[in-house]
Amino acid sequence: MIPLVKMSDAANPSLSRPLGLYVHWPFCRSKCPYCDFNSHVANDVNYDAYGDALCREMAHMASLLDAKRPLHSIFFGGGTPSLMPPETVERVISTARELFGFTETIEITSEANPTSVEASNLASFKAAGVNRVSMGVQSLAAENLAFLGREHSGDEAMAALDVARSVFDRVSIDLIYGLPNQTMAAWETDLSTLFALGLDHLSLYQLTIEQGTVFYTRQRRGETMTANDERAADMFDMTHRIARANGLPAYEISNFAAPGSECRHNLIYWRAQDWIGIGPGAHGRILVGEKRIGMATRRSPQGWLDAVRQQGHGIDTELHDGTDDQIAEIMMMGLRLNEGVDLQACEARFGDHTQWLNQDNLARALENNLITIEPRNAGQFMRATDNGRLFLNQLLADILL
Repeated sequence: MIPLVKMSDAANPSLSRPLGLYVHWPFCRSKCPYCDFNSHVANDVNYDAYGDALCREMAHMASLLDAKRPLHSIFFGGGTPSLMPPETVERVISTARELFGFTETIEITSEANPTSVEASNLASFKAAGVNRVSMGVQSLAAENLAFLGREHSGDEAMAALDVARSVFDRVSIDLIYGLPNQTMAAWETDLSTLFALGLDHLSLYQLTIEQGTVFYTRQRRGETMTANDERAADMFDMTHRIARANGLPAYEISNFAAPGSECRHNLIYWRAQDWIGIGPGAHGRILVGEKRIGMATRRSPQGWLDAVRQQGHGIDTELHDGTDDQIAEIMMMGLRLNEGVDLQACEARFGDHTQWLNQDNLARALENNLITIEPRNAGQFMRATDNGRLFLNQLLADILL
């Protein structure tokens, strides 16, 4: 396990880094056929036991930090965290405040599905301390909702959004595009309808088929489960064009926000900063001294619960990243962002970039307008262009040594 190392502030680079907390609630009413997250259908959940275990595991995770650090964000994900009892949410938030402390502008997000049952809990979630909600709308079209295995209708989604907007100042929605029979016109209608609400954040994901899902099995049997590459690319371009026209440019490949309304928790991931994960199958990555350590907990809800009862945590795997791993994480995540990667900050940690970037391939990527390097905020930022993001995996493979 990670040793507890106490260091002075001046010698501890982690103290200046934002810290987030991810809370995984693994239970759902039904399993969506495209979902590869650690989610489980359960009708009988011992809420008190899971609330106890979440708080106990959180205390263990806090003890691993080399100094007390306030939380910049909390994110309740799943699964379907809006099925959690509000009193459990309040207890987790209260425990987090006691263990870590909060920054003045802490962002506390909960994912939610737009069913009437869950929408009715939103006011209680706000009272518990949640100040931002991310609504899994996915589509407004009946045929697409049926294909995606969603329980709500388009009308129900709009009604739930009305409730969410009346309760929270910050509301985001998730949508999925690139379905096999989805037309450009249908996708444009969804976008136009939802942008008209005046939301300040949207997550717009292209459907991908992940191993272990129902869609993966159907695809292996020969079914067409996604739009063809040409139509998917056209939808991608249209998505970015409409978002920009509505004042919500992409700040990450699939995420769009008005300036200042970006998801602060997800920025911690994309900037390769620090977060703790609690709950079944949760992941976390923290800097302890100079070491970057990744942790994942047991995926089985009952196995995780038993482990926390026995040893105070459910950590199942622990990885210590070397320099190459840390550089790869920073580049892989940072080039997803419109702001890019601060090369000078990286060089301060890892040495001259000529030692960890392929200079020939870097020059070729610059020449082909796949990436740019530009001065900003007293730094040199490398960023992928719109064209470069379409080939990001190959671009990363080419430029990383």
